[in-house]
Amino acid sequence: MLAAVTRGLKSSGHTIDLIDLHEDCFNPVTTAEDLVAWRQRKTIDPLVADYQQRLIAADRIIFLFPIWWEAMPAMTKGFLDKVFVKETIYTEGKGGKPFISLLPNLKAVNLLTVMSTPNFFYRYFFGNPITKILFRGTFRKMGVHKLRWHNFTGMERRSLEERQRFLVKAERRFAKLS
Repeated sequence: MLAAVTRGLKSSGHTIDLIDLHEDCFNPVTTAEDLVAWRQRKTIDPLVADYQQRLIAADRIIFLFPIWWEAMPAMTKGFLDKVFVKETIYTEGKGGKPFISLLPNLKAVNLLTVMSTPNFFYRYFFGNPITKILFRGTFRKMGVHKLRWHNFTGMERRSLEERQRFLVKAERRFAKLS
């Protein structure tokens, strides 16, 4: 999926700054020291500080991950917990606005996921937890409203040809991003 998204973005002239949490050996666990720094609105992990600067420079954020147990993997949640620090990524709002984004170039956030649960059940039976967490609970709260979720379900039950069609669809979708 990453390769398809990358091809699509590059075909339309986008510059990509890929954050690969696994390749970077990102530690999603918030230590006691991390928590003390977070409360002081600081970052002590140089990798986290690098991620913060890259997000501040970004005009679009694209998250790509599987849905496990109806939510994001721990690595992704740890990324949000450690990287999204008050007075670096957001600040407190006034007059009814919970937070204000400190990501000056950010125009949009896209989410591309894959899961086993059928869309209907995920949205209506489980209440669509991923968009509640990532979109409502994070980005909308910061005032970012151009949010789009693309989800592929049941890939493990599909043939190779069907999965390849989904990848072509993803590539075309991301080639159209402005």
